[in-house]
Amino acid sequence: MNKALFTLSLLIAGSASAQTVKIKLGTLAPQGSTWHLLLTEMGQKWKEASGGKVELHIYAGGTQGNEGEMIRKMDIGQLHAASVTAVGLHEITPEPQAEDVPMMVDSYDEYDFVHAKIKGKLEEALAKKNFVVLNWGEVGFVHFFSTEAYKSPADFAKGKLFTWNGDPAAEAAWKAAGFRPVVLSSTDVIPSLSSHMINIITEPPLYAFTAHLFERANHMLDLKWGFLSGATVVRKDVWEKVPADLRPKLLEIAVEYGKKTTTDVRKQNEEALVEMKKKGLIIESPSSIEEWQAAAAKAETTVRGKMVPAAIYDEVKKYRDEFRAQHKR
Repeated sequence: MNKALFTLSLLIAGSASAQTVKIKLGTLAPQGSTWHLLLTEMGQKWKEASGGKVELHIYAGGTQGNEGEMIRKMDIGQLHAASVTAVGLHEITPEPQAEDVPMMVDSYDEYDFVHAKIKGKLEEALAKKNFVVLNWGEVGFVHFFSTEAYKSPADFAKGKLFTWNGDPAAEAAWKAAGFRPVVLSSTDVIPSLSSHMINIITEPPLYAFTAHLFERANHMLDLKWGFLSGATVVRKDVWEKVPADLRPKLLEIAVEYGKKTTTDVRKQNEEALVEMKKKGLIIESPSSIEEWQAAAAKAETTVRGKMVPAAIYDEVKKYRDEFRAQHKR
């Protein structure tokens, strides 16, 4: 190779190594919400820590479709990353949803204990599908919001309950528990409440408040039906385009922001409940906890082994019971 060609090859190699890695991330988190703002901050920290070599471009508010659509866009490279709930993660692999099944956990301490025990296995399951977990997060404890003053499973069986599309096992679980699910895209919830296509949704208070869902479904059952966790994931091949020496620092920043988001979300879920009550939300007391436990038990027959693998379901339940044995009430 002559000197001119050698110099040109060095310039081309140098230019390639200096190229900015642009990561496109989708999320349902509403614009301006805690989740969106902290993701934006994380992206800014990434840019600073990488000297501008890594840029995070965030598409919030469902502009890239529902969670299933975002995962499919990641499959074909239109998106590179997503901050999604366990429902979205289920499009990749079913294991993460084991923590979120009806009435599995009923306190943050309980959830934290279980999650610490199984986090590694969940990350391994996602890694096998070529996804890297940047951080874990949550939306909070799920409550029933409805347009009517429902209190018992029998009451709710009269209504029409939203369930995510793309997850037939979840639809079957709702039916097994005695409910009438209506399968829709998550981006269609507000118009469907307005048109009375549905009149029951299951959401954590903060999301119901941020997305103004409580304005249409203004009754909330004072019952922790389930938990809604999630994670920010990136395609492995895209992550590996980030210079190897930068990845540990960026991952450290992402984990830090995952923890910060969890702290903020837990606090804001409580604050959202207070604000919604001021704006007319009516809190309904459940008929009896036994009735609701029985409904959850009916759902278990479909959830375990169908919605989530039996092995991980049983492991979550084992750690849940271990926590309860250590903290007898």
